[in-house]
Amino acid sequence: MVSETDGLVSAYVSDADRDAEATVRPRRLAEFIAQDRVRDQLDLLLQGAMRRGSPPDHILLSGPPGLGKTSLANIVAAELGAGIRVTSGPAIERSGDLAAILTSLTEGDVLFIDEIHRIARPAEELLYSAMEDFRVDVVVGKGPGATAIPLDVEPFTLVGATTRSGLLTGPMRDRFGFVAHLDFYAPADLETLLHRSARILGVPITPEGATEIAGRSRGTPRIANRLLRRVRDYAEVRADGVVDVDTARAALIVYDVDALGLDRLDRAVLSALVDSFRGGPVGLSTLAVAVGEQPDTVEEVCEPFLVRAGLLARTPRGRVATEAAWRHLGRTPPNGTFGMDSPPVPDLFSLDTDQP
Repeated sequence: MVSETDGLVSAYVSDADRDAEATVRPRRLAEFIAQDRVRDQLDLLLQGAMRRGSPPDHILLSGPPGLGKTSLANIVAAELGAGIRVTSGPAIERSGDLAAILTSLTEGDVLFIDEIHRIARPAEELLYSAMEDFRVDVVVGKGPGATAIPLDVEPFTLVGATTRSGLLTGPMRDRFGFVAHLDFYAPADLETLLHRSARILGVPITPEGATEIAGRSRGTPRIANRLLRRVRDYAEVRADGVVDVDTARAALIVYDVDALGLDRLDRAVLSALVDSFRGGPVGLSTLAVAVGEQPDTVEEVCEPFLVRAGLLARTPRGRVATEAAWRHLGRTPPNGTFGMDSPPVPDLFSLDTDQP
């Protein structure tokens, strides 16, 4: 399990985040920061649909968690002046569940399905006809006496969000008229976002304070806003209430978030690799035992960012700490390598995270 403190740099939403995110979430396309290419394309799509007086094509948003896919879905509904129904792929277990949602939509509504790649296969197949023909066939009865009753669905726009677009089936992907991939934010964009959030929350923040928080936010707006709220708490309790660079550094030391945005578990993984296994290679299960966590926690929570940051490499023989990892921990890299040369540090904001 990951502790609440470790969750500060998790890009996944927590229960405590939902109300806080609703406060700072952009409500119009013009308020959405960065992702300029996606924003411009989406604006053209929505403007064209409104001029024609018809619902826009179905929209698929992909990318890592915390970058604004849910915000964009709500923005689409707001720009169209339409209602929105929100659900998630894991919640739709049967085709009947989806049929009930679809038949309750009114004309022009937006249906948002988060983690759409996890939708059950029977429901996915029902969704095909709804997306193309605005019709669903509900099967009544069982066996030879079963009959299919066609039901009309009001024209609607489906907005699907996925963190693993590679898991979508070909027929599902092909039915979306607009597909967009959201990229990690550059530090300058996160600084702009932090200033906007600080104004909404009533938090005095200096440019240097915003720069310090942005640099530790892993290119993710959700993490940036979460760290801002925690630094605000520290500033109000132990400082003068202003989020400046010294306050931000002191607060993030308390919350175990270092200069690169690594938390306790991230550093534990790197320390185990360097100190216990001389940099690797080491298998995932062995590494997980060394840090006292489950293998899936290490693989899904820690490794994606460590790999993007050029601190850890996955090899056929196991995990390897790069030279950058040794230096970040204040250790001297050994002479020679253990299985591979240290790879160049990649650009954190341009990688395709759908790749395994």
